[in-house]
Formats: sequence, C-alpha cells, structure tokens
Amino acid sequence: MSSSSAAQIDSDVSQLRKRQAEFTEELHGKDMAQHTGMFALMSKDKGKGKEAISKYLKHWDGKVDKEAEQKRLEDYNESTHSYYNVVTDFYEYGWGSSFHFCRFYKGEPFKAAMARHEHYLAYKAGIQEDDLVLDVGCGVGGPAREISTFTGCNIIGLNNNDYQIEKAKWYAKKSNLHNKLDFVKGDFMNMDFKPNTFDKVYAIEATCHAPDLQQVYSEIYKVLKPGGTFAVYEWVMTENYDETNPQHRQIAYEIEVGDGIPKMFDIKTATKALENAGFTIEIADDLTDNHDEIPWYYPLTGEWKYVQTLADLATFFRTSYLGRKITTAMVGCMERLGIAPEGSTKVTGALEEAAVGLVAGGKARLFSPMMLFVAKKPK
Repeated sequence: MSSSSAAQIDSDVSQLRKRQAEFTEELHGKDMAQHTGMFALMSKDKGKGKEAISKYLKHWDGKVDKEAEQKRLEDYNESTHSYYNVVTDFYEYGWGSSFHFCRFYKGEPFKAAMARHEHYLAYKAGIQEDDLVLDVGCGVGGPAREISTFTGCNIIGLNNNDYQIEKAKWYAKKSNLHNKLDFVKGDFMNMDFKPNTFDKVYAIEATCHAPDLQQVYSEIYKVLKPGGTFAVYEWVMTENYDETNPQHRQIAYEIEVGDGIPKMFDIKTATKALENAGFTIEIADDLTDNHDEIPWYYPLTGEWKYVQTLADLATFFRTSYLGRKITTAMVGCMERLGIAPEGSTKVTGALEEAAVGLVAGGKARLFSPMMLFVAKKPK
C-alpha cells in the first residue's frame, strides 16, 4: 500500500470516529454515563434517537439472501456502533452491566453465576496480577471490572461505541478501579495498538460482530505478546446447524437481527480462523454441551421453575417472555407520548425476535453463546 493510500485510510477512519463521537454526544447528552435503563432512554434527543434506530435497522428487512448478508458484512462498523447506541439501555435495564450468557448451577444466584463465568475465563486464560490485558469488545466494562478485581490485572477495553466507552469509564471511577482500567475507541478489525503489546487477550461474546473471524483473530494475534494467551467465549452455530435448512437459517437470522450480528458463523469456521491466524488451540469446549439442569437460556424462557433465589426475581421478570412483553408495551406508550425516540418499539421487537431465536437455537442445540477457545501465540 502506498503512503498516500495509507494516509487516506487514516483520514477516513479519523473522520468516521469524529462523526460517531459527535453523534453520540448529540444523542445521549454530555452527562450520558450517569443515566441507565429506562431513564437513559427517556433522556435521549428524540430526533437523533430516531436516526440511530434507522441506522441499526436499515439492513434488517427479513432478507437472508447473499446480497442482503453482504451489505450487513460491509457495514459492520457503522451498524454495530448504531446497534449499541440503541440497545445498551435495554441491556442494562434487563441484564445489568455484563452483557453475556453463562451456565447456572442449582442454588446459584444470577449475579454470582455471571461473575463465575467471567472468573472461569480469566482462570483459563492464566491472567495474573499486573498482567496487561486487552478486553476485545468490552461493553460497559462489567467483565473488565470483575476480572481486574478477581486477578489484580490491568485491562484496556476496546470498543467502537462511544456511549459504552463513557459509561465504562464512569463505572470504573465509581468502583475505584480507574487506575487499573482504561477504555478506548477502536475497530477490532484494524487495531491501533503496537504489535506484541498485551500479556493476555480475552473476548466475551463480542467478536461475533466481526464480518470476518480470521481478520479479527489475526489482529488479536498481532497485538498479543509471543507466548501469550487469547481466551474467548464465541457465539457459534453448532455442528447440528444446516445453513440450507430454512428453519435453521430463520433461527440464525433472528439471532443476527436482534443482536446486531452481520453473519453467524459455525464452530468449524471459528476453529479454522484461529488456526489460520497463527494460534495453537489448547482448549475448544462448547460449554452449552453438558445437559445442565438449568439451561443457559433460562432467563429468556419465562419458566419460573428455573429461578434460584428471591433476589433473582426482578432480573428474571425483566428478561422473561412476560417481562419483555410488558417492557415493549411500556416503551410503546413512551414512544406515543414522545418520551422515547420514534422507532423504539421496533428495537424491542428486534430484541424479542432475538430472544425467540436464542431459545429456539439453544433448545435445538443449533447455537452456542459460549464456545470456549483458549489459544496460544507461539513464542
């Protein structure tokens, strides 16, 4: 690549990030980090909120053909940025500050299960005190705060959404972890870090937003020190998935549309992508493939028999089928009154579609949100 071409790309990236940052501030306001859940939804600039929703949903028109898929893949950066501008408040309202699934044990509270899932990844990655660790697709920093507290490591969270970055920094300061954590804007398909920077890298249900798994894994390989470890909970379609089966493809599409994913890949694709990036895979374990008495998708089911503690009732109610319907009705009322941005009910509809697809994919063992890969960069 010529120096002039490289300079033009750098300029384009700089302009994109500037535009996204300005839009985020106009949408959420200068004190955006301090608002959460439904209150944050109500505090949005309504015109910008409508625009953000339109940007997110423009590629999701029910089409699953290759042309529609290609458009989503090409627009992954803007689409993902818009998606999290729109859904972050709903995630925090229903799920808390760690946006992922986990396994559940009998008698284990929801928050304890989520924390254990994060601790397990840190343990498998071999994260040590004072390691410099990269969190790829860090969300609002829930896992980073938990893993840093658990291990004593230093973490840099990478995120392409300005809203989530500001919230992650605010939470870190509120938790007195701002000296151990930092959160930066960036594209995981083209990282700005110098090669061989990090002792360890992890990703929790984030690299599924990549349009090309080999590319994102190669970028992780580049910034990881020789001998370092990359651990990931990857979203994958399992070996039972048949892309030519219309029912299977519909389930995958429901997951894609409600979770802002350009294309769901299968386990074989993810495995090959890691190997082609240069990694040596030490662990490849689908944590959903264990016939747990309490399924990983239980918070979405509406089946009260799975609730473990009284403290979980409020969380389960918000995430359950009935709770989601009530939330949709509430958001619809807010939208009609002009309190929530126009199109907000379309977002809750997309999230509902995702929930249906996730449960169906889980029950049929077509989908896993926790395919654990632990891979080494050779010395």
